[in-house]
Amino acid sequence: MVSRFEHPAGGYKKIFETVEELNEPLPATVTGRIPSFIKGSLLRLGPGLFEVGAEPFFHLFDGQALMHKFDFSSGQVTYFRKFVKTDAYVRAMTEKRVVITEFGTCAYPDPCKNIFSRFFTYFKGVEVTDNCLVNVYPIGEDFYAVTETNYITKVNVDTLETLKKVDMCDYVNINGVTAHPHIEKDGTVYNIGNCMGKGASLAYNIVRIPPKQKDKSDPIEKSKVVVQFPSAERFKPSYVHSFGMTENYFVFVETPVKINLLKFLSAWSIRGSNYMDCFESDEEKGTWIHIARKHPGEYIDYKFRTSAMGLFHHINCYEDTGFIVVDLCAWKGFEFVYNYLWLANLRANWDEVKRNAMIAPQPEVRRYVLPLDPYREEQGKNLVSLPYTTATATMRADGTIWLEPEVLFSGPRQAFEFPQINYKMNNGKNYTYAYALGLNHFIPDRICKLNVRTKETWVWQEPDSYPSEPLFVQNPDGVDEDDGVLMTIVVSPGAQRPTFCLILNAKDLSEIARAEVDIMSPVTFHGMYKP
Repeated sequence: MVSRFEHPAGGYKKIFETVEELNEPLPATVTGRIPSFIKGSLLRLGPGLFEVGAEPFFHLFDGQALMHKFDFSSGQVTYFRKFVKTDAYVRAMTEKRVVITEFGTCAYPDPCKNIFSRFFTYFKGVEVTDNCLVNVYPIGEDFYAVTETNYITKVNVDTLETLKKVDMCDYVNINGVTAHPHIEKDGTVYNIGNCMGKGASLAYNIVRIPPKQKDKSDPIEKSKVVVQFPSAERFKPSYVHSFGMTENYFVFVETPVKINLLKFLSAWSIRGSNYMDCFESDEEKGTWIHIARKHPGEYIDYKFRTSAMGLFHHINCYEDTGFIVVDLCAWKGFEFVYNYLWLANLRANWDEVKRNAMIAPQPEVRRYVLPLDPYREEQGKNLVSLPYTTATATMRADGTIWLEPEVLFSGPRQAFEFPQINYKMNNGKNYTYAYALGLNHFIPDRICKLNVRTKETWVWQEPDSYPSEPLFVQNPDGVDEDDGVLMTIVVSPGAQRPTFCLILNAKDLSEIARAEVDIMSPVTFHGMYKP
């Protein structure tokens, strides 16, 4: 599953460049045959505007949100894209400067205002960005483009028009929610975010948004916190990007990457500062893994510990005879991977890109196994009795349960990331296959498939082509877990038609079809297939 290609020509730099939105959909040129069950839209989000006037955005997660759509109907394919008209975007366009601070770019007060009004803007508190460049998902009958703050943005997925900004703080005690909710078959949405708990100490809340309401009311108005996880440190919550959910449990991995709230609050009030300045991490803290029951929502106070790691994406979690199996895309050590995702790093020449990646945390696909009844055995003994894994759990004298993972895939500087599974069939259940975007020294250059039981791997790759997260779409007539296709948007900067939607057979990653358009596209992060 390791990349076969070097990228000395640096074509990848093109996926970090500004593009324009479209006024109307472009027809695509199709080669191969699009499966008849693909009738719908592939929706993706990512940054599309990397500078405003003379002011650049500095971090991968700062560019303004651009929504992409490939539409499939009766063998015909079109491509369309629009900027999401967030406050951050609209005000930047109006004032021709960065108005709202992003992840790694700080906004300064308008230089034209006098010193007194400037002084007061500093103390009005921070304007949190609504730049929803990370993902899109359904709530009830609506669709929302999201990032990781408290704001989500309702969009019309047919016209790509922006409808309204919603502040989750109006409904639940939360400072922000992740871009990776779990959605049940009936449409119930679960998500996690940090919050202020009792006595001003920090905690993490799991929020439940009910499915479509019979009375046509907005399900968001009925959002509730169902369970709270405590924070390992009182004033420093960990950065949370996703969480795990089985049929009966929530799984939350608390990594050593912390948000220093005091730094956060003082930074905003006085000097030009951004979100990236407020992260800190150290080896000592290690990683805590928490579980909670789903119905009724209750925290289970088991002290699972493992060594320091970074984590963005869970692959899947499931229960098996008294254990919870947790598969995830880990990054070794305590350092924050986002420190390596400055645009200057990603746009560097290939040798420089490789040099940066050499010193960055190393990626690894890991399986952890959590015993649901850890206190029945004596200390020092491996509590894991599942026959198919080498992952261990050991009770220590201080009552903590030390976890060691089984490594499912490891390649130096070759990440298996942005993972996907056959979610409808297997989320929260025992499964066999995971699909992912392969990062080669942080540059996305292949699509991968992993059999988590046998560790067998498959790869799709083409020279100078940069794919995005592959989304699995099941063949309605299929029986096997991998009966279906993977859909990904690939950018091939040197090609005559540089952007294409690629459809691969999920069984062996062989190409079924592609739909190409004569336009450049930047990187996308996450998205969904809407039938």
